Amino acid sequence: MKTTKKNKIIFWIATIIIFLFEGVMPALTSQTELAKEGINHLGYPQYFGHVLVIFKVLGVLVLVIPQIPKRLKEWAYAGFVFDFLFACISHWAVDGFGFQTIFPLIILAILMVSYVYYHKLNSVNLMNS
Repeated sequence: MKTTKKNKIIFWIATIIIFLFEGVMPALTSQTELAKEGINHLGYPQYFGHVLVIFKVLGVLVLVIPQIPKRLKEWAYAGFVFDFLFACISHWAVDGFGFQTIFPLIILAILMVSYVYYHKLNSVNLMNS
């Protein structure tokens, strides 16, 4: 039982960090001049930034709402993996190697912690039912 509690804590800490970075922050800052300049700087059209924010907010909602089907959660995790990898590639292609290139990979590592512990919790739930 102690392990399950630890797994829940690790899962929720990692998932809340993803929720804050990929849901709350983009939703609150996407219309700022800095965010618009960032999208332009990377060579993307403005509508891409709007669509990205919508998918990020929907994705984090899928991850944090327990009643969402597991298959949809898998798609959300996969979508965030692509998001972080392409953010890394975009920054590297435009700005070269630097913190902006590494930061999406740091968030990807946190996402992977969430994903691993999501599956650990679900394997425990399957064994208990």
